[in-house]
Amino acid sequence: MVTEKPLQPMSGWFPLLCCLAMPPLAVAICIGVATLDSDPVTLLFVPVALGLLVATVITAIGFKAVAPNDSRALLLFGEYQGTIKESGFYWVNPFYSTKKVSLRVRNFETGSTNQPEKKDAAGNIVQHKSQSGGRPSKVNDRDGNPVEISAVVVWKVIDTAEALFEVDDYEHYVAVQSEAALRGLASRHQYDSEDHETSLRGSTTEVSDQLEKDIQERLGKAGVQVIEARISHLAYAPEIAAAMLQRQQAQAVVAARTQIVAGAVGMVRMALDQLSEEKIVELDDERRAAMVSNLLVVLCSDKHTQPVVNTGTLYN
Repeated sequence: MVTEKPLQPMSGWFPLLCCLAMPPLAVAICIGVATLDSDPVTLLFVPVALGLLVATVITAIGFKAVAPNDSRALLLFGEYQGTIKESGFYWVNPFYSTKKVSLRVRNFETGSTNQPEKKDAAGNIVQHKSQSGGRPSKVNDRDGNPVEISAVVVWKVIDTAEALFEVDDYEHYVAVQSEAALRGLASRHQYDSEDHETSLRGSTTEVSDQLEKDIQERLGKAGVQVIEARISHLAYAPEIAAAMLQRQQAQAVVAARTQIVAGAVGMVRMALDQLSEEKIVELDDERRAAMVSNLLVVLCSDKHTQPVVNTGTLYN
């Protein structure tokens, strides 16, 4: 495995002064040779002038400017030499070939597609690099229900050597592995859970942390660090969305009714206990049952009740 080697090259300012001074010196030598007699000793300075011009061109190739949060990986005839990660103006061996790797924080949404940069035969850019919007992935959850899910992944390169030499295209590798990790996570959990288990909808924080961990395990060999991974879209697939909505509505109605009945029973118990303790009225079992029935109807009904006034005796 190729690991990153930090490299601190020479500052480029002194070589720049030398590069600027060599062409005038070569011109001065040529002028001196032209004004002097063409004796053999004088002609020896002509190759020196030509050598200065060639050295100027070769020296100019070695200048590298590195911006903040940027890097340059240096190779000498295919052998990795090191990486410049500090911003500045440098001069390196002109025979080094360089590969640029951005260290900035990047993000993408799963399901998005990247359009590479296209150039014509003359080298002109005819289509710039672009990224389309993410489309949710359809996957079955643990119960086999089809759901649509997508996530936003925030990442950056921390090891330029691994990113360049361990995988073919590290940006494409990040996208594919993130998509695979998201599908695997969705298939291990239910969309929704009633018994407080970890679910995609009810345990957003836990699921996001697990997704970040799963993606990082897959991207460790590519020199990439996952900063954050969050689910951005979660829904049932259209073919079952209507049925699942009805089920959720039924569950909500049952839960609400259960809470209403529990509260009504408590209120009836409190009313009967208070009537008995304060001896406001003595009720036999039949009248107690009738009172309980009437109070439950009043408290549990979803419509306003209409009172009926009894003008007779208690038993008529």
